[in-house]
Amino acid sequence: MIKFPKDFLWGAATSSHQVEGDNLNNDWWEWERQGKSKEPSGKACRHYSMYEGDFDLAKKLGHNAHRFSIEWSRIEPREGSFDANELEHYRKVIRALKARGLEPLVTLHHFTSPQWFAARGGWENRGLVKYYLRYVEYIVGNLASDVRFWITINEPNIYAYLSYVTGVWPPQKKEPLAACRVMGNFAQAHINAYRAIKGIYKKNGLAEPMISIAQNMQALEACSPGIRNKLAVYLRDRIFNFAFIDKVVRKKALDFIGLNYYNRGLVEVRGWGVRNLFFDLCESNHKPLPRNSLGWDIYPEGLYLLLRKLKRYGLPVFILENGICTEDDALRWDFIRAHLDSVYRAIKDGVKVMGYIYWSLMDNYEWDKGFAPRFGLIGIDYVTYERKVRPSAEKFAGACRTGSLDE
Repeated sequence: MIKFPKDFLWGAATSSHQVEGDNLNNDWWEWERQGKSKEPSGKACRHYSMYEGDFDLAKKLGHNAHRFSIEWSRIEPREGSFDANELEHYRKVIRALKARGLEPLVTLHHFTSPQWFAARGGWENRGLVKYYLRYVEYIVGNLASDVRFWITINEPNIYAYLSYVTGVWPPQKKEPLAACRVMGNFAQAHINAYRAIKGIYKKNGLAEPMISIAQNMQALEACSPGIRNKLAVYLRDRIFNFAFIDKVVRKKALDFIGLNYYNRGLVEVRGWGVRNLFFDLCESNHKPLPRNSLGWDIYPEGLYLLLRKLKRYGLPVFILENGICTEDDALRWDFIRAHLDSVYRAIKDGVKVMGYIYWSLMDNYEWDKGFAPRFGLIGIDYVTYERKVRPSAEKFAGACRTGSLDE
């Protein structure tokens, strides 16, 4: 029998644009309206109105935590105009979670921004960081008494890469220097938000909150042992996986490390150019692994290896996303089980892991991929919006309820 720590947090995650529906005032909605996406998000999962029933299901599945995001464009649809009704909605969301015994893990920015913010240059524009901070102070100033965990920014590296390097996300640029500016602005935004949140709790005599980011990390492996591949793995690991964390840790602006982990990157470099060193991957299916429906390698060992590397920071680690899109639900449980085994190995090696959050609670709108990828513990019928709990969710529930797994 594998036993996890008694205070371990178990649950699943969502994000506002992917599940709520009708986020009319953000940059993604505008991008979809212009016909630039595979399909529009529309009503998504109608979670905005159905959240209580969704949280009932999470409770029945043994979860004791839930990660979700507040939609900035609902709170501040026009610059400087804050919507008290939307603030109250999220207060009700948080209290609905707490009433069901689920710890709220609140993300303040999960890829989407208000259209007015994007129109002024968005995260490229250092002068706009102050507006994000104002939004953070408004949210935390009003909701602090009900929240212990804050995630300021979700996957800054993924946002910068897909929006400003490959250009598949809005604003669809292919400007690596702009991506560097975005990362720098995200770092400053997080540091400022961290200090502001701490100050709000202190001013109000509240117990200190736990604040972090959600950092996507990839398990990088050289396809063959040549010096070029080894150099590429080193550079990508330092810059993609760890540079942001290093920067904010130096500023003492993390209480724990939020880790999002999905897959392996098998590196096979075909030249000495900068793009080769940073972007080339194996195209010959060497070292084959099972894959999810998006073609991502399933590599549980990578989670263990990353957790071991994170040990050097001396901070607790919270797995805020780990999941698989697949039509094969048996594979979903195999994925969860294997990754939990990796988490347990890391804990035995002295890594302080606070919890495991599966992505995602329900099927959702997977950004530029549309609705086809099925990540959910709960299936969604996008015609009727019926929820259907998958067998993998019931098996995961056993671990959540008991804090243990059979060996």
